[in-house]
Amino acid sequence: MLAGNDAASRIMVALDYPDVDAARVLVRQLEGIPCYMKVGMQLFYAAGPEFVKELKQHGYRVFLDVKMHDIPNTVKGGANSVTKLGVDMFNIHAAGGVNMMQAALEGVEAALRDNPELTRPTVIAVTQLTSTDGRTMNEEIGIQGPVEEAVVRYARFAQQAGLDGVVASPQEVIRIKAACGESFQTVTPGIRPAGSELLDQSRVMTPQEAFAQGTDYIVIGRPITGAKDPRAAILAIIEELTNK
Repeated sequence: MLAGNDAASRIMVALDYPDVDAARVLVRQLEGIPCYMKVGMQLFYAAGPEFVKELKQHGYRVFLDVKMHDIPNTVKGGANSVTKLGVDMFNIHAAGGVNMMQAALEGVEAALRDNPELTRPTVIAVTQLTSTDGRTMNEEIGIQGPVEEAVVRYARFAQQAGLDGVVASPQEVIRIKAACGESFQTVTPGIRPAGSELLDQSRVMTPQEAFAQGTDYIVIGRPITGAKDPRAAILAIIEELTNK
């Protein structure tokens, strides 16, 4: 069982909106709830860094979900820029390799040297997207074996590179924690409250199930943002987490 504020602080609301005006409506609806705000590619490309600054000014923690994956020097520069932006967490693709992941940390450290007042962001790696099933990974991506094995292998590489954790399906949390230790953080998308549609996710759990696996954060998008009353939707999730 989680305390109310603890439960709220471990929920990341996915602001998957096409423009800043739509996102602001949701942010206003959730005012006062100490959840994380996840800004993904669609919104970041539309609204830019200023919206991240706006969220920070409203007291929200921000997970910038842009999944950096490029040559090490480019990722180093990107990591430097988002650290200076003041995000609390951002992610890169573990598939880019250990050198690329280490370069991201070099970019973070350079930003902190330039401005010691900055707070070091949590840096995590994407393992396999929660929309990826075994057939897709084996036949289209070209990685053989079960999805769970690939996820744990990527998690080990992320830890070797010095990262703080990984994005993974809740189904892999126990194995990741066993391989990398309890302090190695897991952020788990593919969360669907009981009764919600799966939509384009294939490896999912309810919020209660995900926290029972030992995850650190859960990402919830459309079950909150697409609800008739988003505030009521997230409060219902928090209520379930604190009373079970």
